[in-house]
Amino acid sequence: MLFADIEFDKELFSAANKLRGRIAPSEYKNYVLPLLFLKFLSLKYEHRKLEILERIEDTSEDKKDKKEIQKILENKAEYTKVDVFYIPQEASWDYLLENADSENIKELIDNAMTILESEYDELKDALPKIYKNSNIPNEVVSDIIKLFSQEIFSTHNGRNVDLLGRVYEYFISNFASTEGNRGGEFFTPSSIVKLLVAMLEPIKGTVYDPACGTGGMFIQSNKYSENSENLTFIGQEQNELTIKLAKMNGILHGIFPKIKQGDTLLNDQFPDLKAETVISNPPFNMKDWGAERLSLDDRRLIGPVTNSNANYMWIQHFLHHLKDGGLAGFVIANGALTSNQAVEKSVRKYLVDNDYVDCVVQLPEKMFFGTGIPSALIFLSKNRDGSNNHARREKEILFINASSLGTLVSKKSRIFSEDEVKEIADIYHSFKFNNSEAYFESGFYSKVHIDEIIEKEYKITPSLYTGIKEESENEIAFNQVVEEYKLLLEEQFKQSHKLQMKILKNLEGLL
Repeated sequence: MLFADIEFDKELFSAANKLRGRIAPSEYKNYVLPLLFLKFLSLKYEHRKLEILERIEDTSEDKKDKKEIQKILENKAEYTKVDVFYIPQEASWDYLLENADSENIKELIDNAMTILESEYDELKDALPKIYKNSNIPNEVVSDIIKLFSQEIFSTHNGRNVDLLGRVYEYFISNFASTEGNRGGEFFTPSSIVKLLVAMLEPIKGTVYDPACGTGGMFIQSNKYSENSENLTFIGQEQNELTIKLAKMNGILHGIFPKIKQGDTLLNDQFPDLKAETVISNPPFNMKDWGAERLSLDDRRLIGPVTNSNANYMWIQHFLHHLKDGGLAGFVIANGALTSNQAVEKSVRKYLVDNDYVDCVVQLPEKMFFGTGIPSALIFLSKNRDGSNNHARREKEILFINASSLGTLVSKKSRIFSEDEVKEIADIYHSFKFNNSEAYFESGFYSKVHIDEIIEKEYKITPSLYTGIKEESENEIAFNQVVEEYKLLLEEQFKQSHKLQMKILKNLEGLL
């Protein structure tokens, strides 16, 4: 399987295989990702170093001596002005590779992290020093360093690829079974991130993710705005190590998100924040989350909360932090769209009656790693009155049923293609900017007046309003056959890969 934008999944499997039996599979990513971060940070540094040398050769009329050239190469400003970190020798990947077989290699890795943090304020508290005290043998760490020194890991400089996010995706998808639903909590697959960002169109202002995980929403938003530097990224995350991964991910892409640690619902670290864009994939269906600990005068509350499910507390949190004229887009469990639980329904009723719900997108099954919970996207808008060059959309909601889209890439994983992301986003943009009278395609999308939603007891599941797509028997049969063959082929590829690894291991035993 090819994991979005990376081609070294076999090498990642090899790295995981080396860690097998040493640490829990769910911990693999925590040791692999920081090493990759050091590797790619060094790659960006070396790339910039070559650019400086080429510039010296191209612009210098008189041949400079080695001391002059070295002085220029060691000038930090030459690197930081293009968002590249100057890497001291003992923090460089080459230095770690040279010392990969030394007895203190794990200490050297932690020391490299410490050096970088002391050199740059942006890196402070971003890098984990976890290797020296781990029970991973030196030779295993050495093997992973050598593995990541292969040429295939030098073809990416981290600028155009959400590298750490994609590698994280690899480990979650392959080892999520050991983490239960935590995979769905902490990571949003790339095609969902792309869809959210494409629909939200963050161009300027603050992008806020109160459950930011590894920062994929920030990376994609920055790419969407074409690195315009008009965006500020603010997030909150409960897991300290995940925050470090998010900061490392951002650093590789030249952004420095402000992320604070804490329970977002019970300890909001940004109580006064109002953002132009709110984007998030909060944990699904959290129970016993501490509703009784909320103050009754909490400014976020527009209605009651229940300890049996945190979904609507998350929604109230999103709305509170949305600036006037802003747009929020987030993932939610399907059950939240139709829940008749009194507390949840009262909040959903408030959102519809007060004209905040702009669009709901039904997602296909198998879109998230580690959880089979059906899900959807909800978009809340504080700009539905026709201002800021937007169309008037008051008392209307757009429903998109994308449940038939996507492609199965494994038995448990489905993704949207780039064309499908664009198609869904274009439908929403047409509604948001034009809102023509005729806006309906059976089984796919429909513009609905809230009177009809009230008649259906405020249920906002897209399929209730879009109808059923008509398909011929031949079309249905063909689609089923294609899906079955794709799954079969994917399984055969997987078995082939396992066999290759087994053969290689047996051959190594003969040496």
